[in-house]
Amino acid sequence: MKRLVRNWVVLGAMAGGLWMPGAVAAQEPREPAATEVQDAEKPPERRVADGERHGLPLEVYGVVPGTRFLVKLEEGMTTRAARQNQAFRVRTLEPLEAGQGIYLPAGAVITGHISRVEPAGLTGRAKIWLTFDEIHTKFGRLPIVADVVAVPGDHSIKAGATQEGVIEGRGGSQKDAGQAAATGAAVGALKGVKDKNTKEGAQAAALGALEAYLMEAGRGQELDLAKGAKLELELGRALYLVKE
Repeated sequence: MKRLVRNWVVLGAMAGGLWMPGAVAAQEPREPAATEVQDAEKPPERRVADGERHGLPLEVYGVVPGTRFLVKLEEGMTTRAARQNQAFRVRTLEPLEAGQGIYLPAGAVITGHISRVEPAGLTGRAKIWLTFDEIHTKFGRLPIVADVVAVPGDHSIKAGATQEGVIEGRGGSQKDAGQAAATGAAVGALKGVKDKNTKEGAQAAALGALEAYLMEAGRGQELDLAKGAKLELELGRALYLVKE
């Protein structure tokens, strides 16, 4: 009798195991739904940098070196009056993009100073060196390293090819110098005619032409950057959009 009872217990346990709610039959792997594929391919949602990390690595917040963006001058500057260490301000015209859709909106102010200036009267070609120090955001000031690489819309100004960040004006051209020489020769010849001395007139014409040529050949145009002038900058180092 005990043996019979024991057999019934074993059979009951086996039957119960077959019908236990937790027992799940093996399932074949399924392909992802179309909505899941679309979510995976969807670009990250854009959001404005607020200075917080939100548990993400620092690299995500970096605007990479080599990024180019436009700014505009908040005040004009000229090599006639600019001085070393003079402060200036520009404002960004384009957003600065970091990783995973994080960005700094356009309109941020960047402060800097003039590190060096050479009026045209000194070297014949006006030059000005701009150093950018800090970019101002809603969550604080961040150090920035950038160079001027172009001045769009003004063909008389260009960034120096051998010295990044320097903006140059045009020097005196051979055409201008030649025209000045002709004018100087005419003035010298006129003086000789008035003095009724042909030889002296010819000498005066030659001397006047030489003086005018040398003056014009060594003279360039001063560099004038009006308020609102656009500059194209390029980041020299990564800019991290987080609080220090």
